[in-house]
Amino acid sequence: MTSHDDSTPLKTPLYDAHVTLGARMVPFAGYLMPVQYEGIIAEHQHTRAKAGLFDVSHMGQAVLVGPDHATTAAALEALVPADVRDLAPGKQRYSQLLNETGGILDDLMFFRFADPSRDGAIGLVVNAACKAADYAHIAARLPDGVRLDVHDKALLALQGPTAVDVMVRLGAAVADWDFMDVGPVRLAGIDVFASRSGYTGEDGFEISVAADKAAALWAALIADPDVKPIGLGARDSLRLEGGLCLYGHDIDTTTTPVEGGLVWSIQKRRRAEGGFPGAAIVQKQLAEGVGRKRVGIRPAGKAPARDGTEVLNAAGATIGVITSGGFGPTVGGPIAMGYVKSDSAAVGTAVQLMVRGKPIAAEIVALPFVPARFHRTAK
Repeated sequence: MTSHDDSTPLKTPLYDAHVTLGARMVPFAGYLMPVQYEGIIAEHQHTRAKAGLFDVSHMGQAVLVGPDHATTAAALEALVPADVRDLAPGKQRYSQLLNETGGILDDLMFFRFADPSRDGAIGLVVNAACKAADYAHIAARLPDGVRLDVHDKALLALQGPTAVDVMVRLGAAVADWDFMDVGPVRLAGIDVFASRSGYTGEDGFEISVAADKAAALWAALIADPDVKPIGLGARDSLRLEGGLCLYGHDIDTTTTPVEGGLVWSIQKRRRAEGGFPGAAIVQKQLAEGVGRKRVGIRPAGKAPARDGTEVLNAAGATIGVITSGGFGPTVGGPIAMGYVKSDSAAVGTAVQLMVRGKPIAAEIVALPFVPARFHRTAK
């Protein structure tokens, strides 16, 4: 790992490609990133209809390496509440790094290589703003014989209903992949490592590629008539409609996976056995419930409720706060997520939002706002 002047944003290997395409570049998580090209709504709608291409090279990519899967899995299970041990080769899972009170230090993806020669390796993808802290946290807690290798690679995300067709047209043998499958493929003549996953609620792929091959891969993907470049603005509106958490907003060190509605990411064995940071607190919350919950919220009218907006009950008492909010292009109106007291979290509950000092009517609704279209094979 190398340090840099925090006042000078870094550039991904695709920076020049974004500028050439006329992207509006903004500082984000220490990098200059494209927020939009032709417009957030148009990019959002294109991703829902065909295939959107995102540069997510600011994310952190690393590999835990140990002598065998059991050893490396045990090392990671000491840090996250997910079941790592029983993850099948060639599959990926979502989890969180927790602190001793069950608070979320970051959320991440981890995967197990299918190649038997890499049986002791587990791949990690972590958030850009947290990656330096994540790496230090993980490395300081690894047992002897397990190490953390940080990779300086680019990461692209191809998302949308025709993403799989684009991948196949460019030579990747992924037509029969299921959601959360991972593996090496050859795409546009370039060796990459892909996963059938993403952060939009749509079917799609995340593609790890050597930094010096990223521009060529980007160009090949953009040349497909179904593909358009998509910025961070539409990435945010897509994930919000999908009810997906943004670290630092919807989850952080003050929230646990139970409060955040992420119990599904803690498999049965780990719920029972514990053995991860904050396990006693998480297990107590699983057994007894929590005082607040993450919920979906639909404001009435057209005014969006941004993060930090107070949520009030019908009597005018504060019961929570918005953590993510904006306009949902697919929904056709403002949408938000936030935390409210558990006794006010039932779907259909009427609430009020204090927007610019005025109360606006809203309602607690089910998440996600737009049903996910991940590719899951019936088994």
